[in-house]
Amino acid sequence: MEYPLALLAKIGYNKSYSQTEWEEPAAVSVMSRTKAREIALHLIFEMGFRQFEEESLDERLDEKIMASISGDIALYAGKLSAEQTQYIRSVVRGVAAHIGELDQTIEANAKGWKLSRLSRMTTAVLRLAIYEMRYVDDVPVGVAINEAVELAKVYDTEEAASFINGVLGAVARAENPQDAPAEKKDEPRAEESNA
Repeated sequence: MEYPLALLAKIGYNKSYSQTEWEEPAAVSVMSRTKAREIALHLIFEMGFRQFEEESLDERLDEKIMASISGDIALYAGKLSAEQTQYIRSVVRGVAAHIGELDQTIEANAKGWKLSRLSRMTTAVLRLAIYEMRYVDDVPVGVAINEAVELAKVYDTEEAASFINGVLGAVARAENPQDAPAEKKDEPRAEESNA
């Protein structure tokens, strides 16, 4: 059976921004959280093509399946630790469970853009990052945003990375106003200075 991830390799999504770290043999290599996040992104990306199935998630994370995909996508050559496997399962299941809420948040913060106009990869990156920002306690908001931007640079375009940064910044400011930089009262605002 050919999985949509194999299709990613065929259409050019076969590189990883961290592939150069895979110098040692795959049998010895243990995957980092960044790489686990990237695999989670691939699985979330697949949700754009077909309905999420809980059973297929465990199958997809099986060591033999990972090894078979590793020929097409170098990212899959590493060994998943129990912690990273749990992270991937948790995030993918969480995105699937909260997809409606995540999509509403994207549309509310992507000013002038409907979800249907965004690429599937942009949508997947935003879903993953917003889920991490809200529900993954050990991932700081800034890290979720930075990782999302880096993933977009690899799997989408520079413009998409900037767009994602802007949307996620708006989400962070809306949900954590105490962390947003305060506006100085004695400085004129941009609209006022142009009048």
